[in-house]
Amino acid sequence: MNEQILIAGFGGQGVLSMGKMLAEAAMAEGHEVSWLPSYGPEMRGGTSNVSVNISDKPIGAPIISPGDATCVMAMNLPSLTKFESFVKPGGLLLVNSSIIDKKATRTDITVYYVKANDLANELGNPKTANMIMLGAYLEKAKVVKPETMLDQLRAVFGAKKPQLVELNENALKKGADSAK
Repeated sequence: MNEQILIAGFGGQGVLSMGKMLAEAAMAEGHEVSWLPSYGPEMRGGTSNVSVNISDKPIGAPIISPGDATCVMAMNLPSLTKFESFVKPGGLLLVNSSIIDKKATRTDITVYYVKANDLANELGNPKTANMIMLGAYLEKAKVVKPETMLDQLRAVFGAKKPQLVELNENALKKGADSAK
């Protein structure tokens, strides 16, 4: 396995959290992992992206170059515009179609349009859009087991905010269901 995942969006959309949870879950399953965040100085609204590499072999560099990503998750239009070219031929592109009305231009990749924000609103919490997108990715890529991701949710939220475990678990399931 050699997954190179790029997750991008606005600051405040939970992009870095998605990447960190994915990286932690992959580490818990014994994979080699790198997590490299990139963000502007703004607290919210600026650009934000994270590169996550998951492999069964040591990872030489955490940087994902254009044409090398096995998956790009675009949470906003600027991210789709900037990172669509990063997906390698045959790779996966997940687009947050709730706020991106543009279609992907490439025909050599698999594209899924996930209504992440709309589905999050159905759950009653717009902040779960990131977990919905992550759930869709996990359904398509099968990189980590759903149980491992649930364990990660419990580790992150369990003691301090146990009410968020069930909410985020439901968001992951809703995202996975949307990608079936």
